[in-house]
Amino acid sequence: MRQEVELLENNSFAQDGRGVPANTSSPDSEAELLDAYSRAVITAAEKVSPSVVYIEVRQRTRGRDDARRARRTPREARGSGSGFIFTPDGFVLTNSHVVHDAAKIEVMLSDGHKYEAELIGDDPDTDLAVIRINAPNLVPAHLGEAQKIRVGQLVVAIGNPYGFQYTVTAGVVSALGRSLRAQSGRLMDDVIQTDAALNPGNSGGPLVNSRGEVIGVNTAMILPAQGICFATSIDTAKFVASRLIRDGKVSRSYIGLAGQNVPLPRRIVRYYNLPVESGIMIISYDGDSPARKAGALEGDIIVGFADRPIAGIDELHKLLTEDRIGHKSSLVVIRGTEKLSLEVVPEESQSGMK
Repeated sequence: MRQEVELLENNSFAQDGRGVPANTSSPDSEAELLDAYSRAVITAAEKVSPSVVYIEVRQRTRGRDDARRARRTPREARGSGSGFIFTPDGFVLTNSHVVHDAAKIEVMLSDGHKYEAELIGDDPDTDLAVIRINAPNLVPAHLGEAQKIRVGQLVVAIGNPYGFQYTVTAGVVSALGRSLRAQSGRLMDDVIQTDAALNPGNSGGPLVNSRGEVIGVNTAMILPAQGICFATSIDTAKFVASRLIRDGKVSRSYIGLAGQNVPLPRRIVRYYNLPVESGIMIISYDGDSPARKAGALEGDIIVGFADRPIAGIDELHKLLTEDRIGHKSSLVVIRGTEKLSLEVVPEESQSGMK
């Protein structure tokens, strides 16, 4: 009998006096879990924080004097954001919208020292930019790999919004492979969605995993929603940064037209057995553009490019890569009821053109 009582008392499924299974969790075990979570966030933040910088930007704008003279005079606008050092020789990653068209850029390090920065290049299509400072004893952040990111894993967003002290918010990866429209109009792919809130001024700061590896660049927050934030994938950032350091820009091809997505008549889709039900109607051209040289006309509907079906502008953007520059590509259009295949030679892109 004594053995039975001892077994009952030691059983994890023992019941209390009311016949309810006893609660096996203890305040100590819950505290241990919280401590483990806190330690992960603290470790990641402490590892990356020396690399996080505050960026102050001055831009030249035009402002009106008094109405009597109605004369325009230059004024100075100020902006700020965050960034992080990713090489020992002073290259800093941040957002394009933080430093675009800057007349002067200053960077404050975590130790409070300020340095003037040079704009190496920016890419509005991915909202990424690289600047450089000349400073001693810099601590670069360790860059991770986007392929290893998993939905649900712990992430930490770090920024330096006011130049006094870095800020930290933690959360999880909510989704991968999201698309987000850049200010240039192009669609940014492979965007990380997270619920690690972005504080004002945290744009351009790093999104890191529990090991303190940078897996994304904080880029945007949807204001009408709560807790929905985005970061550009670190793989995209690595590619763009390497091109900006090498060339000062990211080259893409363009065919020089403006268009809009339109549905195709069902009879046209069936007659030509098209794999798409929509296309891009050509509205206008950019001067003597490649599309015009190829024989495309206003009102034509583009349904294919480079032997790939095209259902809309975003799909065409994805195919207008650097390796298309100077090489003939097929351009399939619907003109009236005819399906035509033209040859177009894309040129190096100009901002805002397709």
